[in-house]
Amino acid sequence: LVKKYKLDFSIANAENAAGGSGITPRIAEELFGFGLNMLTSGDHIWKRREVLEILDSEMRILRPANYPPGSPGRGYGTIKTKKGKTLGVINLEGRVFMSTLDCPFKCAKEALEELKEKTPVILVDIHAEATSEKIALGWFLDGMVSAVLGTHTHVQTADEKILPGGTAYITDLGMTGPYDSVIGRKVEQILARFLTQMPVRFEMAQDNVQLHGVVLDIDEKTGKAASIERVQEKL
Repeated sequence: LVKKYKLDFSIANAENAAGGSGITPRIAEELFGFGLNMLTSGDHIWKRREVLEILDSEMRILRPANYPPGSPGRGYGTIKTKKGKTLGVINLEGRVFMSTLDCPFKCAKEALEELKEKTPVILVDIHAEATSEKIALGWFLDGMVSAVLGTHTHVQTADEKILPGGTAYITDLGMTGPYDSVIGRKVEQILARFLTQMPVRFEMAQDNVQLHGVVLDIDEKTGKAASIERVQEKL
């Protein structure tokens, strides 16, 4: 994809990279080796305790910025593109149907105060359950960031757009994983859970693996998005 689209940078939400739950230092290094420049996450970042060893030192891995002060790691930061330009990234977690965290809207504004001094090109990963919360954040940040990109539900939405202020938006980027599944897990196990309401261990499915996401074209000087294109690639 880096070659196909001539990408200057690539970012992935990797909170489920370790067998469908969490991420480990070894897997993070593998992903960086594939060409990813930064990894965002969400509520599953804490599933593998090994990652706590590197969250404070590895600048390329983000956890949601609206966790309480003192939480391991950082919620926003910058990276350099292939052209040497600075790119800002903010990772947020929603609160509707999820944990009660600090306000993602206010947290985004606070992070922007610092990042805007370094670059006009800023991406936001909003890891949230409710479509309404993601859409609201998109409108709230329109004109202040280059893109607001939703994650968490594992299902790519078809509402990609450029908002009036020049911010690219999509409610959910989708999942990179097995699509003959129920959001990555074996169908028969999920059905057993729904039909019996008994505890069932969910295992990763294996078939029809796809990569879903978007490709953005952003003006380096203004930070405004020129285009957003959905990507669905079979692997």
